[in-house]
Amino acid sequence: MKTDSHVPSLTGSLYIVAAPSGAGKTSLVKALLESSSGITVSVSHTTRRPRPGEAHGVHYYFVDMPAFESMRDRGEFLEYAKVFDNYYGTSRQVVEATLAQGTDIILEIDWQGARQVRKLYPESCGIFILPPSRNALEERLRARAQDDEATVARRLREAVAEMSHYQEFDYLLVNDVFDDTLELLRAIVLARRQRTSVQCQLREQLLQQLLA
Repeated sequence: MKTDSHVPSLTGSLYIVAAPSGAGKTSLVKALLESSSGITVSVSHTTRRPRPGEAHGVHYYFVDMPAFESMRDRGEFLEYAKVFDNYYGTSRQVVEATLAQGTDIILEIDWQGARQVRKLYPESCGIFILPPSRNALEERLRARAQDDEATVARRLREAVAEMSHYQEFDYLLVNDVFDDTLELLRAIVLARRQRTSVQCQLREQLLQQLLA
């Protein structure tokens, strides 16, 4: 059940959520969307193969390398990056259209993509999610039972490199107790909707009446 109210603004807000693999980013964003209105998530294109349970167009748009490179060369990606030997990219058209409709949109991308997006949208909000410990991160990666030992070890090494960029983001959340972290994530979204720049658009008529 969605517990907050949302009146569309003239332009939506862009959120960038990043985290090392296994920190719980995808689960948090999914729960946020289920409990909030007026916000959606961008579905990225990727060249990696689907994992068990993943659906094309829902979790990712799964494309081959030639198709991805063609889209890249046509300038269709707002950002793209290579992660674990596979490419990931965000559709420029989808993001721009969503924001123009007054809907907030979340990009689940890594620090490389975040840098690219922040150059184009300096007003975007960056949120970085950390695990409570390296042991907890390793346990979460193993609990997924999707990767062999070599891949888990590689993901742990990459996680350290990813986490070293936390200072490039506006907010830093530690995902220890899931529900607590979710509430903090929701609080960020709700607070940003009260910014003067947003409320001036939503309350234009009221402001004119109050100041007449």
